[in-house]
Amino acid sequence: MSVRPWRTIVRRRSRQIMLGRVPVGGDAPITVQTMTNTPTEDVKATVDQIRRCEEVGADIIRVSCPTEESTRALRQIVRAARVPIVADIHFHYRRALEAADAGAAGLRINPGNIGSMERVKEVVRAAKANGCAIRIGVNAGSLEKHLLEKYGEPCPEALVESALEHAKILEDCDFHNFKISVKASDVFLAVAAYNEIAARTDHPLHLGITEAGGLIPGTVKSSIGLGMLLWAGIGDTIRVSLSAEPEEEVRVGFHILKSLGIRARGVKIVSCPSCARQGFDVIRTVEILERRLAHITTPLSLSVLGCVVNGPGEARETDIGLTGGGNGRHMVYLSGVTDHQVTDERLIDHIVELVERKAAEIEAARAAESATRAAAE
Repeated sequence: MSVRPWRTIVRRRSRQIMLGRVPVGGDAPITVQTMTNTPTEDVKATVDQIRRCEEVGADIIRVSCPTEESTRALRQIVRAARVPIVADIHFHYRRALEAADAGAAGLRINPGNIGSMERVKEVVRAAKANGCAIRIGVNAGSLEKHLLEKYGEPCPEALVESALEHAKILEDCDFHNFKISVKASDVFLAVAAYNEIAARTDHPLHLGITEAGGLIPGTVKSSIGLGMLLWAGIGDTIRVSLSAEPEEEVRVGFHILKSLGIRARGVKIVSCPSCARQGFDVIRTVEILERRLAHITTPLSLSVLGCVVNGPGEARETDIGLTGGGNGRHMVYLSGVTDHQVTDERLIDHIVELVERKAAEIEAARAAESATRAAAE
């Protein structure tokens, strides 16, 4: 394949930190995270939700810790989770101390509402003692009073100044295992703030458009904001903040990364919007295939086009292709080459079988390559 410079993303150089066993920043893959919405005190409900998020690929999961009961429950939750757990702390700095002792891999604190600088320093000491990372989580909705008085309203300069003030506190305490976010619900404000902070520090950045909204509007809003930043090479970990179940945030996060070619997970389906030329019901077919192929984690591509106008061209670019034909018979492409036809009756099951077989072949090849490398070493 020819070099395509217009598709190249040059990633901002950031330092790397560790969140438990997961690296964030540097040359590590951009991670996808979410946050539980169950009462943290309800260990079973919270662990069940964490498990659903893990199954769709979450790399990091945050839980809210507003009470002593929640930080007590956190110990059990951390033990049950397969991914690093971050404790979300607001107002009560003692919850951060308790969460660090309970085994949290990270602490998220909002400097604007954690309290005095001495309290922030106490949190830093607890993080150091327990090997926790910290996220300085600046939010346009909870900026410090002196910054609001200085700037008159939330603005990129205020968000960045808040973040850098608190980064200095951590650095003065000889603590460097932290990342920064400068979130806002306004896309323009958030993007401007992240561009500014990216230019002024090399700390890893946690991206998000906060309070983005429901599943569809929030996905659109987050895709615009995060897409602009990721395309510019900015960002080391992302959370898509939706008024939807946490696993949906993870799915959307991976779709954003997949669409930019940054990180691949599962089947990438290229499909047409359908029209009167379609040889089969494209919309329903894609809906069913998305459900039937959700268990595939191996990165591969599938094109589903209703007719021969764009179908053959798209099929040449995907691992498996399907193009609608006449009389209930449709063309199947394998590795971009015309291979055979499939009838309406067999269409769904046949494509699922082909994808599963291709995924198995890819995984077998990977395993063989790993074994060869291990033997050579």
